[in-house]
Amino acid sequence: MDATNERIERLLALILLHAMKGASQKDKASQLNIAGFSNIEIVEFLQTSPAGVATLVYQSKKSGKSRKRKK
Repeated sequence: MDATNERIERLLALILLHAMKGASQKDKASQLNIAGFSNIEIVEFLQTSPAGVATLVYQSKKSGKSRKRKK
């Protein structure tokens, strides 16, 4: 059952990435992070470095906090 759930999660992530075709790596990393994927999993999906994903996720969270404060 665990392997089936993992496969479903990966398929859903690929659908999300396909739907975000024109989006930036930062936006894609952010959405995958929000969906609950770890940085290592995001690295596999986006085929980038772990440091790159960590930076993208951090920047996304940082910009999200600043937007909330301005409201």
